[in-house]
Amino acid sequence: MFQLIAPFFQDLYERTGLNFIVFYDHYEYERFLSGISVSLQLIFWSIVLSLVIGVLGAWAQGARSPVLRVLMDAYIQAFRNTPPMIQLLFFYFALGTFTPQVDMGGYYQPLISSFMWAVISLSIFGGAFNIEIFRSGMEAVPESTKEAAESLCMTKWQTYLHVILPLAFRISLPALTNNLVSLAKTTSLAYVISVPEMTYTLNQVWSDNVNVPEMMLLLFLFYVLVVSLLAAGLHFIERRLSLPGYGQ
Repeated sequence: MFQLIAPFFQDLYERTGLNFIVFYDHYEYERFLSGISVSLQLIFWSIVLSLVIGVLGAWAQGARSPVLRVLMDAYIQAFRNTPPMIQLLFFYFALGTFTPQVDMGGYYQPLISSFMWAVISLSIFGGAFNIEIFRSGMEAVPESTKEAAESLCMTKWQTYLHVILPLAFRISLPALTNNLVSLAKTTSLAYVISVPEMTYTLNQVWSDNVNVPEMMLLLFLFYVLVVSLLAAGLHFIERRLSLPGYGQ
């Protein structure tokens, strides 16, 4: 691929001065691909873990233990009401200070990398919103449906897992789609703790080569493409899983 596009962009730079160096310099090209890979992994894991937190947190909100309910409400208020960038800095610089370090043969490296801190922080941030989304979906499930499950001698956990959650997920999909798309865009903030994703990588490229407009254009197009594909996929799932009479 690189061999095919490199001559075109090299010629474009020589003729017009438009310096898309990541497409004709092999070192910058590899750095560009690495940034794409890290960004996609960050988006994927943040979304997956935020969904897990949302499912478990919504269940905990309906738990019998008042202590668990209070703790869950405190978590939601704390992470919904603080900026995600502040949360990233808090996790990396505050909690990261207490992270054990590993001897790498002459130097020490934190056990939890900046990438992992970003995944943890963003997942917790997105999960706080997902809990409320799933909770509203669960409340929209008719009581008669829950009673029917109980009449079949299903336990509370079985009712939640096999009856309430699937229906709540379908009802919650429109709001969930908005939150997951927003979370995908928020992952760009990970550059503040030196995660080598697209924003951080292209910042290094334009700092080395003084081609800010070109790299900003690539960064803009990257997120337009990725977020558009994510939104399209979620809307497709939403249409396929829609149930007449539920959330409509």
